[in-house]
Amino acid sequence: MQSHEIRAKILALSNELKDHNYRYYVLAEPVISDHQFDLKLKELEALEKQFPEFALPDSPTKIVGGGLLDEFKTVPHKRRMLSLGNTYSEEELLEFDERVRKSLGIDAVEYVCELKIDGLAISLFYENGQLIQAVTRGDGFQGDDVTENVKTIRSVTQLLHGNYPASFEIRGEIFMHRKGFERLNQQRQAQGEVTYANPRNVASGSLKIKDAKEVAKRPLDITLYHFLSDQNPFTTHSESLEQAKSWGIKTADHSKTCNSIQEVFDFLKRWDTARHDLGFDTDGVVIKVNSFRHQEELGFTAKVPRWAIAYKFQTETATSTLLGITYQVGRTGAITPVAELQPVALLGTTVKRASLHNANEIERLDVRVGDTVFVEKGGEIIPKIVGVDFSRRAENSVPHIYITHCPECNSELQRNEGEAQHYCLNSEECPPQAIGKIEHFVGRKAMDIQSIGSEMAETLYQQGLVRELADLYDLTYEQVLSLDRVGEKTAMNLIEGVQASKSQPFERVLFGLGIRYVGETVAKKLAQGLGNIDAIMAATEEELIAIDEIGERIAESMVQYFSDDKHRRGIERMKAAGLIFTAVQKESLGDGLAGKTLVISGVFAKHSRDEIKAMIEAHGGKVGSGVTGKTDYLVAGDGIGPSKLEKATQLGVNIIDEDTFLTMIS
Repeated sequence: MQSHEIRAKILALSNELKDHNYRYYVLAEPVISDHQFDLKLKELEALEKQFPEFALPDSPTKIVGGGLLDEFKTVPHKRRMLSLGNTYSEEELLEFDERVRKSLGIDAVEYVCELKIDGLAISLFYENGQLIQAVTRGDGFQGDDVTENVKTIRSVTQLLHGNYPASFEIRGEIFMHRKGFERLNQQRQAQGEVTYANPRNVASGSLKIKDAKEVAKRPLDITLYHFLSDQNPFTTHSESLEQAKSWGIKTADHSKTCNSIQEVFDFLKRWDTARHDLGFDTDGVVIKVNSFRHQEELGFTAKVPRWAIAYKFQTETATSTLLGITYQVGRTGAITPVAELQPVALLGTTVKRASLHNANEIERLDVRVGDTVFVEKGGEIIPKIVGVDFSRRAENSVPHIYITHCPECNSELQRNEGEAQHYCLNSEECPPQAIGKIEHFVGRKAMDIQSIGSEMAETLYQQGLVRELADLYDLTYEQVLSLDRVGEKTAMNLIEGVQASKSQPFERVLFGLGIRYVGETVAKKLAQGLGNIDAIMAATEEELIAIDEIGERIAESMVQYFSDDKHRRGIERMKAAGLIFTAVQKESLGDGLAGKTLVISGVFAKHSRDEIKAMIEAHGGKVGSGVTGKTDYLVAGDGIGPSKLEKATQLGVNIIDEDTFLTMIS
């Protein structure tokens, strides 16, 4: 290559990596895998080493990457937040160990191994035992002050106990467990909202929400793994984390102190397999020199510490041929493009299909039918296309054109400004939407008609017996018995299940209607706020917004739903069938607990937990799910959860027993 070609190559690689850094650290929307990024970075490092005269002053090899958001106050880091050097090779780990031992002039080094959690880097500052600030990584020199949002995370300790230093900083990772992520997606799906792609994106995006109350609804967690102080009282990294844990700080789990590089390899081998049993995503292990004196002696490069390195597990990637792109229609009318693949083995399963999410994703990847594509399992679970092998693309290849009409009912699709998703608005007659609404209505959290599953819902719709929800209550035993492969017992169970559902409370019926954005909690708020379906149907957007936790989007969706005469007629039919459309007003026994929040934990001698909850609400109090700074009382029974007890003690919350509680409300 000539000099001008080398310079152009370095410039192009630098700009590409800067863009990837911005997408990863700021937007939380990475478009290539970590492995692909690391390969490009190594390529740039090699070129800059060979031709240093062409290296840019702000090269990605010299900075952490990322940028800053406009929504939060930008604050400088007291100490730079550096990234770590990465490797996928055991040979490079041996070289790292050799460099460390040679630099220190010793034969063996004590290391600490910690699981590398895929989340968002954060730094917490404590003064006199109190959390005073939380700052994101940003560009490594300065980050965003997200203190109020971080305080909503239950595992973040705001008040310490024990013999802690007067002032210190501790860094770690904010992340989300897979079960919490799945629950969040289920809630969004039930409310007709687009689901999230992976836990890391949600964790990162959650801290960018301006309203801390909304952040509190996200099931975020934290792990902390790096103690820093102007006057460090500890001799080793492991000792600092043990002490931090004794102060109430949640430190890194599954860590191990290793006396040799061979013990490090044993740890890596174990967790390369065991990580699949964890409830959160981890993509590797961080190996750190344990001694703080040795860390100080080894020092830093311009970008990374010389005393630590991240070993990344290989994320299995496979290549396959894209045979076609099909489209699925969800209950809310959302259109999801699906990649139909030549079957390929990936992490022990055969992958035939992968989600392409939306039109933007197809355009970003420039994926075309006939392409050879790279398939990866996002978070080791969800198959996804991460790239295209353009070198193998056919010359006659043409860009994919996104559909304009629904693949099920041929209605014209709509895409609202600012939204990535296309929607079919033919909600009443588009078969997947109609069947999905039946499935939602009979679901466990709505009408709980267990005798109607997905297959039966589809059969009832296809046979013309249930085309709208009210039709369920006109079904007869003879009609159900006449269906293929339905016996007498099945038919009787179905009819009995439908009849039993008439006793479900109003909030469940309201949730079951499947109104967009109206989930379980919103349905309860509406039912208690307005009392009955007639009041809800007559309410204006302004009147709906006045109800606690009802926003403009929900109010607009409600008014739009009830403006349809077909929906109103259906509700009148369900009223006539005997469904409950009036909320049961909770009995009030006074306001002795008005404005108070009580948390219940343990087993009680005189009353069940549900009975105590009912008593709290009947006396004007609020039942909290976890102990926070806003908790007034912890009602403690036998076998109380130790974490709740410890948190209440830390925060100075009043801890009372069952008898004291009963005296309070008597």
